[in-house]
Parts: sequence; structure tokens; C-alpha cells
Amino acid sequence: MKKFILSFLFLGAMLSPAAAQSTITRDGSARLLDSYRAYIGHDDLYNSKGERLELPWQIIRQDRANYHAYRRRDRGDQGDSFFSDPANRQRLEVMLASGTITDDAANDIVRGNIWIKVDIYGRGDIGEWVDVHVQE
Repeated sequence: MKKFILSFLFLGAMLSPAAAQSTITRDGSARLLDSYRAYIGHDDLYNSKGERLELPWQIIRQDRANYHAYRRRDRGDQGDSFFSDPANRQRLEVMLASGTITDDAANDIVRGNIWIKVDIYGRGDIGEWVDVHVQE
């Protein structure tokens, strides 16, 4: 499967030009900060207002909010220390735009009922990008 780096097309209306310019590019000095496995279930597909989420980053972010803030966890969800901080969850959109995900994985996440593995990379305690993989 061809991997792609998510573009800022879906970010256009949500980020200012200054924010887009501040996106960090990958280099060899970043390291794996955290990694977790999670099931994307029904509750992860809807925000707290009951609106259906349509983008992979929104769904992954909701999964982490459900896990850390609302204690709505799917059986087998793993914890992580990085997204326990609400500010880090807020950055997920930019981090996924700087990371990798296959087209198929993005579509599977939007459909739900799928296992994912998320690898979080950065420097110190600053996350820079996430790589997302669908798992069996």
C-alpha cells in the first residue's frame, strides 16, 4: 500500500497560515515518545455533542479523550501518557498531518470497528508527528 503524508488540504479552514508554517518536518533527532493500541468503536466516531466525526484525526482524538477524560474505553484499549494531556490531544491534527497513514487506514478509521496502533514521535516531551497503522 502506498503511504502518504496527510496534506494540509483538510486543515485549510482550521489553521492560520502561521500555524501551517510552524509545522515541524521529520529528521533523525526525533525519537519514539509513546505507542499504544486502541479499538475505534462506536463512541469514538461521535463528538461530545453527538455529531458524527468525518476525519481520521478527529476520531483518534476522540478515542483518546474518551480514554483519558471520559473513561469510556473499549475493551483492550491501551493507555498512553502523551495524550493524557489535553493540550497534546489538541495538537493531534497537526501531528497526524506531519505523520503517515495509508489511504486504507484513514478510510477504515472513519468507518470504525477497527484496531489501530499509534506511534508518537518527538523530542523531549514535545510531540511532532504520529504514525497510524491499522491492525488485525
